[in-house]
Amino acid sequence: MSTYLPTIKQLQYLVALYEHGHFGRAAEASFVSQSTLSAGIRELESLLGVTLVERSRRVVRFTSLGQEVTEKAHRILREAEELSDLVKAAGKPLAGQLRMSVIPTIAPFMLPRILPRLRRERPDLKLMLREETSADAVESLQHGRADCVLLALPFATGEVEQAHIADDLLYVALPHDDPRDPPAQIPTSMLEEGRLLLLEDGHCLRDHALAACDRPGLRASASMIATSLHTLVQMVDNGLGVTMLPQMAIDAGILEGTRVVARPLEEINAKREISLIWRKNSPRRSDFELLAEELRAG
Repeated sequence: MSTYLPTIKQLQYLVALYEHGHFGRAAEASFVSQSTLSAGIRELESLLGVTLVERSRRVVRFTSLGQEVTEKAHRILREAEELSDLVKAAGKPLAGQLRMSVIPTIAPFMLPRILPRLRRERPDLKLMLREETSADAVESLQHGRADCVLLALPFATGEVEQAHIADDLLYVALPHDDPRDPPAQIPTSMLEEGRLLLLEDGHCLRDHALAACDRPGLRASASMIATSLHTLVQMVDNGLGVTMLPQMAIDAGILEGTRVVARPLEEINAKREISLIWRKNSPRRSDFELLAEELRAG
């Protein structure tokens, strides 16, 4: 067996460069200088005897072999993370550092209620939070940047394990002066084409809302112009249209200070499933199951 093997640090530099496509940004993400990162990758190329990255003033381009090596490096780094997790799992339950990605349509409404109790009852847990869209959060999980993800299903997550936290009903939010008298439950027929305001692409709540409506014409005419639920509420309050909100946001007070009226959607599937997911066969499975219990209790 060769005495000279790539180091974990060299592989981390290579993966960072692949993800960021820029030496400066990759170095910043790796908390090293650009020269240190560049030197580490050159050492890796010299060690392997191949060119992994084609460099120019403006473009960083990975060779075909460089892409294959980077994919393998991802797997090696994830295995190294799991080795560390195995040791952590042997200690005190739900203790030490745990990196959790949370989607933006959950984080501001669920976490403020849960985090104070977690800090109080789990003082040995160092929960590192990162807010990301569902696609970015799942990618972080697969690449080892996150240990678990709190998100809403259905969503394509790949090979993961999951724990159900809660069902979150979808509500229709209407202006207070809407000429129609809103019933206790809103049928999708009340959602007029061209008046439905939704989040921009990248937010899974947009897909959950459209799936709940099950009206192709509504899907095609929906106005996707907001980046946050708070912005959507302000648009509705100013009479620009109607939108859909998750119950957790309403319970957290997102409508306070507005005259927006909210009613649950009549459709049976008008909900999203809040779940905690983690990599399949993770040695910290018991920690994630404990965390899921804490989240349910919140």
